[in-house]
Amino acid sequence: MDLPIKNIHDLRLEIGRLRELEQEQSVALGQRFNSPSALFSTIFSLFSGPPRADGTKSSFFDQDIVGLLSRFILPITLNKTLFRNSNFLVKTLVGLVSQKASHFINEDSVVAIWDKIKTLFHRKEEQETPEHKGVPAFSETY
Repeated sequence: MDLPIKNIHDLRLEIGRLRELEQEQSVALGQRFNSPSALFSTIFSLFSGPPRADGTKSSFFDQDIVGLLSRFILPITLNKTLFRNSNFLVKTLVGLVSQKASHFINEDSVVAIWDKIKTLFHRKEEQETPEHKGVPAFSETY
């Protein structure tokens, strides 16, 4: 639609152009789904993700077990806890966003977060020992 429609003649021309475009697109779709292999490749492309930096395509099954579990556990957990009394639309949006976020959750990120938590508790235990207060650990001072 390059030109604005000002009169009935412009409207009829635009309707004709759109019908031709619809015909072209229906032929293209018919060719896309004319054989079983084309149908399976289309279905397979639904499970593959965007291409990576090296040019290979990522897929649903390329994630490790933590990533695969997070694709299902994260939306269910969020919808059952934080968004318990929310409506259908909010729960759907939470599901979609958490599906996208699950690509960033993998075994390495979970291990890294776990190591950070362990070091925080380990440092806290070190600070609470009496050696750091200037008193030897097994002294008999009162």
